[in-house]
Amino acid sequence: MIEKYFWDLNADALRETKRALKDTSHPQFARRMVTLLSRCDQPSELFSIITKKAFVDHWPRIRAYWVKHSRHSDSRDWWETLYERLSETAQNKEIRAKGEAPEFLRRLGGTIREERIAKGLSQKQLALRIGMRQPDISRIEEGKKNVTLFTLMRLCKVLGIKNIQLN
Repeated sequence: MIEKYFWDLNADALRETKRALKDTSHPQFARRMVTLLSRCDQPSELFSIITKKAFVDHWPRIRAYWVKHSRHSDSRDWWETLYERLSETAQNKEIRAKGEAPEFLRRLGGTIREERIAKGLSQKQLALRIGMRQPDISRIEEGKKNVTLFTLMRLCKVLGIKNIQLN
């Protein structure tokens, strides 16, 4: 498969490149990855050569090498975008796996809960007033549901919240 991307190498160099791509600690790993990524535009093909995890884990090192040896690269920018999406997905899965909500969502949910209780409203009553379901209100208060700006504005209006401190 990699022969397609390393057409300029002889048989010995190609064997060494295969070893380098399989071993992320290999001294030529970053260099060979830069060559591969600058010639490949198919994530499915890349991830048949290295794993997504290896790509995410080693992208900062690959990127640093790439920047050092080539100031501007559209393909580097493209792979950077893919890295960001993969790392966000991995972080979100990790948060869900741990059962933890992001801190700012927990603080937001806590503020909403405090104001709802101060107004003497049940979750069901609040849900009815803003056109949501009670389980969604519960998840918002726990910090486990991301809210749109529109939903946040409706919640603040009904609860009389003028300012929200998230930090």
